[in-house]
Amino acid sequence: MEINDYMKLPYTRLVQEMHDESGDYFYGRILELDGCQSTGATLEELYQNLNEAMSGYLEVKLLHHIPIPIPESANNYSGKFVVRLPKSLHQRLAIEAEKEGVSLNQLALYKLAL
Repeated sequence: MEINDYMKLPYTRLVQEMHDESGDYFYGRILELDGCQSTGATLEELYQNLNEAMSGYLEVKLLHHIPIPIPESANNYSGKFVVRLPKSLHQRLAIEAEKEGVSLNQLALYKLAL
């Protein structure tokens, strides 16, 4: 495959609005491509910069014959996994969920999504 072929694949783009000592801007990264990231003053600029970063990332990987991850479909995941917790943490989360009026599953989903 060539760079343009990879660029057309449905990679996951994570975007965050940032407000820090550098100012207000957008930060984005390609989840499947470790280290492929960029910033922009606007969403449009971020998207353009992220595409440029991705193109450069892919170029280097192809030049050095380094494998490039292919994005996986969400259909490959069941949406379920099991986590073992210390009893004290399980208790604390159950109490917090009860106080919030939500299930423990909903509370865990909320906390994981942060």
